[in-house]
Amino acid sequence: MTTHTLRARLLEAQLDLVRRRERSVIVLLTGHAVTHKGRLVNELDHWLENRHTEVHALAPSSEEQERPYWWRFWRRLPDRGRIGIFIHGWYGDALFARAERRLSPGAFRDRLAEIRAFEAELAAEGVVLLKLWMDIERPVQHREMQALQADPARAWQLGASDWQRHQQHGVIDALGCEVREATAAEHAPWRRLAFRDPAAQLEQLAGLLLETLTAAPTPPRALAQAPVDEALEAPSIHHAEPRVSAPLKKPSYAAALAEAQGRLARNARELARRRIPVVLAFEGLDAAGKGGGIHRLTAALDARQYRVHRIAAPSDEERALPWAWRFWRRLPADGRIALFDRSWYGRVLVERVEGLAPEAAWRRAYAEIREFERQLLAHGAVLGKLFLSISQEEQLRRFEARAAAPHKRHKLTEEDWRNRARWEDYREAIDEMFARTQAPGAEWALIACDDKCRARLALFEQINRRLEARLAAPC
Repeated sequence: MTTHTLRARLLEAQLDLVRRRERSVIVLLTGHAVTHKGRLVNELDHWLENRHTEVHALAPSSEEQERPYWWRFWRRLPDRGRIGIFIHGWYGDALFARAERRLSPGAFRDRLAEIRAFEAELAAEGVVLLKLWMDIERPVQHREMQALQADPARAWQLGASDWQRHQQHGVIDALGCEVREATAAEHAPWRRLAFRDPAAQLEQLAGLLLETLTAAPTPPRALAQAPVDEALEAPSIHHAEPRVSAPLKKPSYAAALAEAQGRLARNARELARRRIPVVLAFEGLDAAGKGGGIHRLTAALDARQYRVHRIAAPSDEERALPWAWRFWRRLPADGRIALFDRSWYGRVLVERVEGLAPEAAWRRAYAEIREFERQLLAHGAVLGKLFLSISQEEQLRRFEARAAAPHKRHKLTEEDWRNRARWEDYREAIDEMFARTQAPGAEWALIACDDKCRARLALFEQINRRLEARLAAPC
């Protein structure tokens, strides 16, 4: 195939990707220093329609360092129909940190396991991966670096880190073998691009990308469903005790609420001072009081410190990206608080029960959720998962009260009545959700909400306890 034909076919395949908007493509180049990575990416971008490509090669910003590690990559994923090009990407961090012994062997293996999980999740969501290892022999690398250094017009391309990578050539070669062996998969294969004439390299890269664009996508093998952690006792909605025989009197409730809010305000200020992020996920049965509880919680907080995210049906932008993207992008910076009014658990609740997600997707989601929450905790975040329960009788009473009150009718929808008709299906899904996503540091709190006043105080108590446990933990 001539260069002209290859270029034309590659552009045609890219435009077909844009028209169909069925999947996105990630091209990732990593490996040895001084292997034409930057030049190849620049020239490939000119071969393509670069309005539909995006290139990422920057060091992490301060904004990215204030959030869990994988946030920086989730936020840069290309939309369906687009090509994202990453120089080093998530491999460079692991590879060079291990070469410099900033990562222990165990931490390096853990990072590779995270990469496998990340790439499997992307592939399951319609992202196609092309991973390229840029290879060069050490003598050739040394000769190329000397030539660069001697050329005033190109010497700027060579930095101290490049000489360091040259000294570490053997180490990086060995680590590269370990990386490729640990992360190669049918849906995420590795290809080797040897150092040679840049024009020949570009043709090889373009040919591999054309092959990737025109091949049928390879879905990952079915991911194992998250196991039930037998060591942790998960709550059960069937055992909830929603009824309270002695309602609180208003003066007692007002005093207790003020005390709880003051306690929350003090805890939040200390968390902000220590730069500890907080993520609170609110789930529950319709009309159980999520909105009212969140309203009273935020009344105790500085509005500059928190954000409330109401999760509803995905927008067009969200549908163009992997499912978890819309939750990753909303994570708070260190010292801030994110409150999710409904959350990532929608996939294993409403999407499961209403048939909005294929069974394979919601079953896979348990493991994806466990990994997502594990990464939040690894970053040092406080994670609170609150489920608000209500009896069928009390729910019906509240529905009828909303229907009768003009200022509350907007809270009641046809969907609420439809969900109520599938009460037992939801209860089954809720209990499985509890069992499969209960984990140390990510335990569920089940709150009985037939008595609104007691429920709100219980909500404050659960959150304050979790915050105070984090504040009391050794740094």
